[in-house]
Amino acid sequence: MYYIESLISQIADLMWGYPLIILLFGTHIYLTIRLRFIQRFIGKAIKISLMRNKEGKGDISQFGALTTALAATIGTGNIVGVSTAVAAGGPGAVLWMWLTGVFGIATKFSEALLSVKYRVTMPDGTMAGGPMYVLERGLNMKWAGILFAAFTSVTAFGIGNMVQANSISTMVQETFNIPTWITGMALAGLTAVVIIGGIKSIATVCERLVPFMAITYVAGCTIALVIGYQTIPASIKLIFEGAFSGHAVVGGFLGAGMKEAIRFGIARGLFSNESGLGSAPIVAAAAQTKNPIRQALVSSTGTFWDTVVVCAFTGLVIVNSGEWVNGYNGAALTKQAFSQIHYLGPIVLTLGLLTFVFSTILGWSYYGEKAAEYLFGSKVIKPYRYLWVVFIMIGSVLSLNIVWSFSDITNALMAIPNLASLILLSGVLVKETKKYLWDNKLDDDGE
Repeated sequence: MYYIESLISQIADLMWGYPLIILLFGTHIYLTIRLRFIQRFIGKAIKISLMRNKEGKGDISQFGALTTALAATIGTGNIVGVSTAVAAGGPGAVLWMWLTGVFGIATKFSEALLSVKYRVTMPDGTMAGGPMYVLERGLNMKWAGILFAAFTSVTAFGIGNMVQANSISTMVQETFNIPTWITGMALAGLTAVVIIGGIKSIATVCERLVPFMAITYVAGCTIALVIGYQTIPASIKLIFEGAFSGHAVVGGFLGAGMKEAIRFGIARGLFSNESGLGSAPIVAAAAQTKNPIRQALVSSTGTFWDTVVVCAFTGLVIVNSGEWVNGYNGAALTKQAFSQIHYLGPIVLTLGLLTFVFSTILGWSYYGEKAAEYLFGSKVIKPYRYLWVVFIMIGSVLSLNIVWSFSDITNALMAIPNLASLILLSGVLVKETKKYLWDNKLDDDGE
């Protein structure tokens, strides 16, 4: 097992070398420039995202699509992902995660726009879309669409399933001394009940769960920061300095250079907000929307809430606690940081992680099954759901390192064809954005 972990870790390091980091972050910046800093419309996007009315063809409301996408993105990446980034890349990784979110808003906007534009109606009347359809219908590259769908259907079991189950089962064991397999069984049972009903059932649960879990978690982070307010200025300085110069050896911390801060910050940033990964556009394609721009704006808010807000809070709490110098990693590091809130801290963190994990597993189950459906047809959906539930149990008892490394590899394999499609179709993005947004044809209500 040690040899396997070491091998997978080496492959992950190779995949997340400078070429992919440059491709990912470079795409964020390139699209930001081509779309004239689309981030400036985030206020309009938030306003449109809160509307729940039927606005066109689709399976679920725009708000339902957003909360389902947020359910899939606001997960362990916001809690455990941030702590692993800090443990491996130092405090500077927090800034790189944040910057990935800021510039990633343009990429998330672009993914959703193309996904809605090239979506199709299935024989049963439901909508289907995502990068696989964009590659096939927008670029006439069906082979690339097949590759993306294959990577997605496999990736889902890592980033959206095993990592989630592993994180919460470990946290519950450390906090309440409950065996990991018991947590795995409970989580698997709850998931099975919801995903049987498909996207409408998933969206209904997410519309209620996501706002509650996000507000509760941010409130907990705020309390922790209020308690440690005196060291916040020094922590912010440490984050900025570490982002560009690395950090020296401190206590049990082995030290990290600028390369590690960038690598782990961007990798965990992608894991957290999924901008460039091509996952969220799959559910965006199911939204009821009058034009691609509306849903593109709505989808872009997901990256804003996920990384620019939630990850920033988590990162600051972890760095400000000072516990990152003591050799902690993963859920254990976040738990130590939240222990500043006596008695309630571990409970708030566990509740937050539990709801984050559950919602992410629900959202990614849809991503994975739609990718599998693209490859094998609707007959594969039911077996895929059964397999999904089984892997929750497997993930809950596996080693943390092997699960995270596996997710890094499959994330990279997903991102490459998706990022290529965004660059190649950037002209279409500009044309559609000009038509509906730049020419002032989209008012504050999104009409």
